Amino acid sequence: MLNHRFLGCLAACALVLSGLPFAAQARDYVFGQIRITHPWSRPTPPSALSAVGYLTIVNKAKRPDRLLGGSSPAAKSVDVHLMSMAGGVMSMRPVAGGVVIPGGGTVDLSPNGYHLMLVGPKRPFKAGDHVPVTLTFQRAGKVKLNLEVEQPVESGGGMAGMAMPGGHMDMH
Repeated sequence: MLNHRFLGCLAACALVLSGLPFAAQARDYVFGQIRITHPWSRPTPPSALSAVGYLTIVNKAKRPDRLLGGSSPAAKSVDVHLMSMAGGVMSMRPVAGGVVIPGGGTVDLSPNGYHLMLVGPKRPFKAGDHVPVTLTFQRAGKVKLNLEVEQPVESGGGMAGMAMPGGHMDMH
């Protein structure tokens, strides 16, 4: 009887331990051939006219897909934008037609390039919040996920504070 109890305890421990790697990756989403990792947003001030969303998209399919945009109950609209710098001027523009995710490829939506623009947030985003977003892909369809609101880890540059000392910002 001791052996059965020991084996039962060992099996229970193995079951608990087998779940640990999944808990560490709880912020990853898999939808068919599309994998989305580390979806996050920045905290916003109370008067913010927009918020941002960042994530990595992996397309395991052989054919390309396209991120067209999205929606969220936490904002009026969700669009794909591109941030770029030229001559000390930061530009942020919507991406007409969305972003192509190559077959077998990866696209990062990050602070210094493509990103999600959540226009007209309905409330400020605070660290620890989870913002529901539905992304729309040309092939994969609608993908639901949560952006985790967290403080950025980079040390300056990009859109860390949305203020560019000595620079200008052009949004169209």
